[in-house]
Amino acid sequence: MSFPQPKPEVPQLPQNLLRTIDCQQGAVRAVRFNADGNYLLSCGSDKSLKLWSVSRGTLLKTYSGHGYEVLDADGSYDNSQLCSCSSDKTVILWDVATGQVTRKLRGHAGVRENNTTIFSCSIDGTVRCWDTRSRKFDPIQILDEAQDGVSSLKVSEHELLTGSVDGRVRRYDLRMGQLHVDFINSPITCVCFSADGQCTLTSSLDSTVRLLDKSTGEMLGEYTGHKMKGYKLDCCLSSKDTHVLSCSEDGHVYCWDLVEGSLMLKLPVGKAVVQSLSFHPSETRLLTAMEGRVQVWGAEPEETEEDVVVVQQEKA
Repeated sequence: MSFPQPKPEVPQLPQNLLRTIDCQQGAVRAVRFNADGNYLLSCGSDKSLKLWSVSRGTLLKTYSGHGYEVLDADGSYDNSQLCSCSSDKTVILWDVATGQVTRKLRGHAGVRENNTTIFSCSIDGTVRCWDTRSRKFDPIQILDEAQDGVSSLKVSEHELLTGSVDGRVRRYDLRMGQLHVDFINSPITCVCFSADGQCTLTSSLDSTVRLLDKSTGEMLGEYTGHKMKGYKLDCCLSSKDTHVLSCSEDGHVYCWDLVEGSLMLKLPVGKAVVQSLSFHPSETRLLTAMEGRVQVWGAEPEETEEDVVVVQQEKA
């Protein structure tokens, strides 16, 4: 005699709007969770980078020092430093607590941080590696294999993933000194690794998101329905690799089942282009950016103070 095993729970999706933050920094070019997901970074067209509390939606710090709009940002794993890039072709390393500029590196406009190394990419077709401990202002390595601008990069342990306007995804194994190239045949806007490290995800200007096997380059999934024709928009995977998400020019975030490829959610954000998104590293929470605002989404509506009072009264 035995009991049937319970059916696995259907993963929840971040479809409830928890709060909207008016960033007051012009158009928000990118929004990012920090390493633990307690804070968010917003990159503004007014040249500023802002740090916010996700749970309260309050502004904690403003970082000013770029000469033109801020395009992207990333945080260190210990939350002590931030790095940001700008259209002024500078990469700035910030001290989180003081807001002071620790280093200013010149020549690039896309950024990711990994311990003591900053990786940056640019329309000049190169990826540059910077040692944050060195007093020298020259990169320690330049990767120049791309035939056009490098639009996106991600770092995972000893691997570097880049996407280029030349339609190629390049994965650098920094430990082995190897380069692996996959051809997409459309300008790439965003790349990322899956959480299990087995796959890569790419979005491109043919309005298609593709899931590739990292080792073989085999296409495992293709996700369509959204609109991505003229903007550099983000895509990402959910924290448990169950769903694929993408921005769209029609004001929605599209969410597909990773395995089946079916559209699970068409999240209405607004009437403009959804410029950027970021998924929480462990919880079912999503950040989106549209025009000058950032939206925080969750699987369940948050309890208000009135709800808490009602519950306490019922218990009494």
